[in-house]
Amino acid sequence: MSTALIVLAAGKGTRMKSDLPKVLHPIAQVPMLIHAMRAGAGLEAARTVIVTGHGSDAVEIVARTEDPDAIIVKQEEQLGTAHAVDQARVALEGFDGDVVVLYGDTPFIQPETLERMIEARSRHDLVILGFDAADPARYGRLVMQGETLERIVEFKDATARERAITFCNSGLMACRSQLLFQLISEVGNSNASGEYYLTDVVELARKRGLGVTAIACDESETLGINSRAELANADAVFQTRARAELLELGVTLMAPETVYLAQDTAIGRDTVIEPNVVFGPGVTVESGAHIRAFSHLEGCHVSRGAVVGPYARLRPGAELAENTKIGNFVEIKNANLGEGAKVNHLSYVGDASVGSGSNIGAGTITCNYDGVMKHRTEIGENVFIGSNTMLVAPVKVGSGAMTASGSVITKNVEDNALAMSRAPQENKPGRARKLFDILKARKEKRARGAE
Repeated sequence: MSTALIVLAAGKGTRMKSDLPKVLHPIAQVPMLIHAMRAGAGLEAARTVIVTGHGSDAVEIVARTEDPDAIIVKQEEQLGTAHAVDQARVALEGFDGDVVVLYGDTPFIQPETLERMIEARSRHDLVILGFDAADPARYGRLVMQGETLERIVEFKDATARERAITFCNSGLMACRSQLLFQLISEVGNSNASGEYYLTDVVELARKRGLGVTAIACDESETLGINSRAELANADAVFQTRARAELLELGVTLMAPETVYLAQDTAIGRDTVIEPNVVFGPGVTVESGAHIRAFSHLEGCHVSRGAVVGPYARLRPGAELAENTKIGNFVEIKNANLGEGAKVNHLSYVGDASVGSGSNIGAGTITCNYDGVMKHRTEIGENVFIGSNTMLVAPVKVGSGAMTASGSVITKNVEDNALAMSRAPQENKPGRARKLFDILKARKEKRARGAE
């Protein structure tokens, strides 16, 4: 049976005290909405409906970036969770499969948990996801009788015996699409808040004699984000979990607590990560690489045996082949470096290709931007670029060629050629002392004037 997802992402998140919609605040450098969508992606949903509200335009852009086929609907008024889900009714018209309701501010749900919900749905009409809380606090309690969920009791309405229950409601549910919307049509708002609560569908389903159950997941999966403090805590939870997974996979983290990972960071075994390394989105590091301290990587690919840093920056589009070396205070952007190429210190290589075995000297800059357009630099194999060379793109340096230190290269360099572009040096005896005397006199004059 096919599955659809409804992701609730309409909340303003008043406690965040932010103009940014709550679900767009990042965890591990990715909006929490994307975490929820990626968890649901494992179900290979036939339709994904994102229910927006506050900041709907911004939320739509992010959602469609992740899933261009996502259906966006807007909840004009926030009248409760049942009302939010009901906004997906038209988008799912004619769909008769299962629906899973997710929350955009609950980013840690695991795909395996959603699969268990679907499996349970094959045996029950309505499935609620619960968790055993270490501190149940004010969560709604799930009152079970064997496998049957009898009711959900809100804390304020619970008896002392019911408050002692630690099995709590996460808010997620799975149900046949047509049945879910039938139940929602019967939900009322006769409560203190005047809202339509999705949890009421449990009682309505039970009155119909339908099979209702709840399955459990780890409490950490249900962590919801409502404030900056909770956002920071969630990010810390993610980092701790992600670092542990890397260590388990055979990655060496010299100081794990100082390494910051993105949601999609992929690192191969036997890679060594030194302290204070930051991974932005879109980074893949193959096995056996070495990322040295205080480096920053985003949107790049590092191959086996490569060494990066310390104090290096790899920006989007950086592609490092095997055994390349990127040293301290080097920035690489939208550039391919061939096997064994070296850019060891104090250089910028952007919009470029560097052939295997080539060496880029200190202070080299590929001058790729003319103020309007970006241009590309092509460097062949086994090239030696002398220190402080300016390569003014578009320009090509052939294989086996060399540039003299301090050169400004504006024309193509053929294979095996030596390119030199320097103004003639002229030494003027005694002029340094005279110039210093003039400058010192000016300085003294200014100092007297300031008095």
